[in-house]
Amino acid sequence: MEANMVGFIVWCIVGSMFLCLAVYSWFARKPVGFWANTKIPEVTDVKKYNQALSILFCLFGIVLIALGLPLLVGEDSAWVLLSVVGVMLESIAAMAVYTLVIEKKYKGGKQ
Repeated sequence: MEANMVGFIVWCIVGSMFLCLAVYSWFARKPVGFWANTKIPEVTDVKKYNQALSILFCLFGIVLIALGLPLLVGEDSAWVLLSVVGVMLESIAAMAVYTLVIEKKYKGGKQ
C-alpha cells in the first residue's frame, strides 16, 4: 500500500505543476506558450489569451490528479487502465481545445 501512496503522491505533484503553471500564466505579461520548442504566436489580447490558457492548465491539472485516484487501489487493479487511457484522452482534448478554440480566437498578426 505504501508504494501505491508514493505513486499517487508523485502523480499529484505532476498535477500540481500544471496548477502552478496555471497561476503563472494567469499573471504573465507576455504570451505563454502551449507547445514546447515552438514560436509563440502573436496574439490580439495577451491578457485574455493567458487567462484562457490558465483555465486550460488548471482544468488539466485537476483532472490529472483525479485520474490518479485509481493508483491508490493498486497496480494490479484494472482501474489503473482508467488512469492511462484517461491521461491520453485528456491530453488530446487539451491539444484540441488549444488549437481549435484558444489559438483560433486570439491568434493575430502574420505568421
